[in-house]
Amino acid sequence: MEFGPIWRALLRNKSTYILIALQIAVTMAIMVNSIVIIQERSRLMSRTSGIDEANIFHLANMGFAVDYDAKTTIEEDLRLIRGMPGVQNAIQSNSVPLRNGGWSMGLSVEPGSDQDGVGTAIYFVDEHGLDTFGVDLIAGKNFAATDVAWDDPDSSTWPDTGIITRALATTLFPDNAAEDAVGKIVYINDNEPVTVIGVIEQMQAPWNGWSGVERSTLTPRKRVSEFNRYVIRAEPGYRDELMPQIEQLLAEQNKGRIIQSMRTMEETREQSYQGDEAMVKLLLFIVVLLTAITGLGIVGLASFSVSRRTKQIGVRRALGATRAAILRYFLVENFLISSVGIVFGAILAIAINIWMVQTFDLTPIRWFVIPIAMCVLLVVGQFAVYGPARRATLVSPATATRSA
Repeated sequence: MEFGPIWRALLRNKSTYILIALQIAVTMAIMVNSIVIIQERSRLMSRTSGIDEANIFHLANMGFAVDYDAKTTIEEDLRLIRGMPGVQNAIQSNSVPLRNGGWSMGLSVEPGSDQDGVGTAIYFVDEHGLDTFGVDLIAGKNFAATDVAWDDPDSSTWPDTGIITRALATTLFPDNAAEDAVGKIVYINDNEPVTVIGVIEQMQAPWNGWSGVERSTLTPRKRVSEFNRYVIRAEPGYRDELMPQIEQLLAEQNKGRIIQSMRTMEETREQSYQGDEAMVKLLLFIVVLLTAITGLGIVGLASFSVSRRTKQIGVRRALGATRAAILRYFLVENFLISSVGIVFGAILAIAINIWMVQTFDLTPIRWFVIPIAMCVLLVVGQFAVYGPARRATLVSPATATRSA
């Protein structure tokens, strides 16, 4: 089948075909950039938090009784929890990764309010913190029990030691390896020195959408508060069994408080990424819907073309054209229309992606996305035109003898 005659025939009636080519181009541009966003969101959702998510759960404890003694209650709770069979370790902390709520501060390598600080999430822990979260210490040492102190509501001083993540160490000291951060001094609250005694591989911040999500600092502090959070790490396989047991234990141990918001880290992750998951589903729906609408547009155009050229098809059949030749003609015609739309769609997709990268700091299109989208739309177009083209092959040669 010669492409030239079919192409020249299209140019003689180009207005109709331009519309379907434009529809294919728009679908191509939206499809490609939707896939880029889906890939970006999926990549973010698949990031590891750096902790032992499969075995960790957390709960909130809120005291309301007049005689509620927060410090004594916290100490007794942790003693009881750590002594339960199946519990690996437990701490009181202000937050956990991906919880969407927590503390953040700025650290700088030089003192003074005029220094540019590096944002970091703050987790309050004791000497059991590393083991409870299950993080990997790659340099330095853990907190000793003597490093940990209860906070003083009347004092704004900060603990003088800290453990930071590799990402934070690299940001603070870009010219050194992360392990070299051990022993260095950073400043918090403008001029309070904090000595880095350890570096952990990874521990994400509570906010998954934050650009500094990998920058976290563990601080040796226990907070005296009527509201606090317990983080419990179970032995593998014991988590689900322990959750109701610990909830009942705490409720019975002190009736002057409420135990609430008990969640596994898997539930916390799912809740944190609800918006991203919804966006992925919405974009997938849009891509499928636009592809289906484009396919229906091709079906409509092909059906109209067949009905308009019934007598012409009959003449070709009378002159000896086979059914395969008629079928091939419409498939090639659609291939040419789709190719024009896809090429313009690829150019539009790249232009939109460049704008999105510059405006929203998204990842550029990967090289294989556009070829895959091209193939998908070509295949959809061929499937869409096949039905009308198949009907065209059924036109009888006798049609050529009928009057218009």
